Amino acid sequence: MEDINLHYRFLNWRGRIREIRDGRAVRYRERLKRMLRDGDVLRYHGNSDEVGCFVAARPLSKRNRYFEVTIIDTGVRGMIAVGLVPQLYKLDHQPGWLPNSVALHADDGKLYNGNTLGQQFGPKCSRGDRIGCGISLDSDDGQLTVFFTKNGKELLEYVGKGKCIVDVGLAQALRPLNTRFHYYELEITDAGEKCYIALGLAVKDYPKNSHPGWSRGSIAYHADDGKLFQGSGVGDVFGPRCFAGDVMGCGIMFPRDYSHGAVDDDWDLEVFPRPSEVQNDLYAGDDDGEAEDLDGETVTVFFTRNGKVVGRRKVALPAGGFYPTIGMMSTGEKVRVELHPLSG
Repeated sequence: MEDINLHYRFLNWRGRIREIRDGRAVRYRERLKRMLRDGDVLRYHGNSDEVGCFVAARPLSKRNRYFEVTIIDTGVRGMIAVGLVPQLYKLDHQPGWLPNSVALHADDGKLYNGNTLGQQFGPKCSRGDRIGCGISLDSDDGQLTVFFTKNGKELLEYVGKGKCIVDVGLAQALRPLNTRFHYYELEITDAGEKCYIALGLAVKDYPKNSHPGWSRGSIAYHADDGKLFQGSGVGDVFGPRCFAGDVMGCGIMFPRDYSHGAVDDDWDLEVFPRPSEVQNDLYAGDDDGEAEDLDGETVTVFFTRNGKVVGRRKVALPAGGFYPTIGMMSTGEKVRVELHPLSG
């Protein structure tokens, strides 16, 4: 048998987003097939060649954007899928197999997006692991962003060609660092071909095709060479190189009397598609990282490697704040992200 401890809030997919935004009350009902439910526990109840599926009674909403599933027992093959589907999804198909559905499959770590052929996305999941799924509704173009986590950490995989700077992959948090959530980390699970992984901070409208640290309004620690880039394509020697298994961190030390910016717990990552052309607007920042057009209160940005501080740099905080930003640029790179491991 395959048991799942289900900690869900609400479940849905793209077709209901308009209803969520309009605030219309909608009646939903729980649906399941070849599944037995006992409180929060779901148990597969079918033959090994039959799919069992459960669809929760309510959709995700603005106030409830995320749910998690804990694997109690993987059974014989561990073919457990967690994701989002329409309310009337066919229950004899795994989530992610049919159109308008998306799911992370525990047995192979692949992402299935409306197709029975999955794409490698993250590590496999086994007994005791927590698989999370959530949505972000705040993108400027109105599109829905779906993200997945393993044991509370987001999974990112570079899917570009990694042949030139056109192929930068960028992910940025939806909220800036603040006095409560002032630090974040990533773990390099696969260094890929070149380990062109960058961790840092950038302004909200940072160019989607530029590595963190390369363009104006950003600062970043680059794993491949250990250099610090601050608004320039030329980096400074800063710290050691980073490899698979290393944990890189970035944070801000705010002044004691700092009180600007609202505290918000919604820190989902938005992953941007790769651009079709290069638009690098590079400039050379000074040694203290105080860009002329970023006049603001001075803060100290610091970087860590495996829990130890690598170095610090004073910078002028932009008016809208600094957003956690991650860049990747070579084949096979994978990282696991923790957006707020520390608070206070």
